[in-house]
Amino acid sequence: MNTAPSVAEVRALIVKHKRWDLAFAVIGTLALMVGILTFVALFADMLIDGMPRLNYDFLTSFPSRRPEQAGILSAWVGSTLVMLVTAVAAVPLGVAAAIYLEEYAPKNWVTEIIEVNVTNLAGVPSIVYGLLALGLFVYQFGLGQSILAAGLTLALLILPVVIVATREAIRSIPSAIREGAYALGATRWQMVSQHILPYSIPGILTGVIIGMARAIGETAPVITIGALTFIAFLPPTPISGAFPFLSFEWLTAPFTVMPIQMFNWTSRPEAAFQANAAAAGLVLLVMTLSMNALAIYLRYKLRKNIQW
Repeated sequence: MNTAPSVAEVRALIVKHKRWDLAFAVIGTLALMVGILTFVALFADMLIDGMPRLNYDFLTSFPSRRPEQAGILSAWVGSTLVMLVTAVAAVPLGVAAAIYLEEYAPKNWVTEIIEVNVTNLAGVPSIVYGLLALGLFVYQFGLGQSILAAGLTLALLILPVVIVATREAIRSIPSAIREGAYALGATRWQMVSQHILPYSIPGILTGVIIGMARAIGETAPVITIGALTFIAFLPPTPISGAFPFLSFEWLTAPFTVMPIQMFNWTSRPEAAFQANAAAAGLVLLVMTLSMNALAIYLRYKLRKNIQW
């Protein structure tokens, strides 16, 4: 007995599936537009409120109790220095940890526990990292309320993201590359450093982009470790006039960051301070996009040079 579907039944089934495809495409488009339009509306409102306040004096002035004289000089300098410490601490450590877990660590129950905990740490609320840093960096290590403590705190925050993204990038490399390197007599480190890591850099930079974009907008961890809400001075310059022309005094200096400055202004009832907060939000957005654009450019250039 022939139970194969007829041509008409096959056509009806195809039409039914096309209807479902169309319905899903419409729902997906509507969901996408809700997110995009919400962002556009919020950005337009911030642009309308903050653009008249955005000028050179605003970028080069310290905060003030008079809204028309207030600026964000100490805030954007602090954010830049904190992000520098965060990147220097989190990226090498995260990449090295991911390489060890993926290429060197033995596959046993200890490694599995570490992998599960690394994955779960990516979803821990940021305030928990702030409390951890308060007890570890501020009190135990005596770093105080400094740029170094803030950078290390945010480095801990984005470290799981960098590790997970790096491991996924390493896993995406075909096993034939590993086998070819070993066949030519390469050691494991030569295989990792000369083949796996160069091919994985575009994926690693994706994780770095996500992590740094999260870190630059965090407020809770840096408030927990004692970031100042009002600061009218800059940390010491990293460049000195004497050999070796580098100074690290700025690492121990007190600081503030852009999100805290914005929070301070939005908590005030005056409309002028609200406009200042909107202008600071625009600057923070430009800083985030510039940082991400640099990483995306590097990823594009490195991906373009890869020869499979």
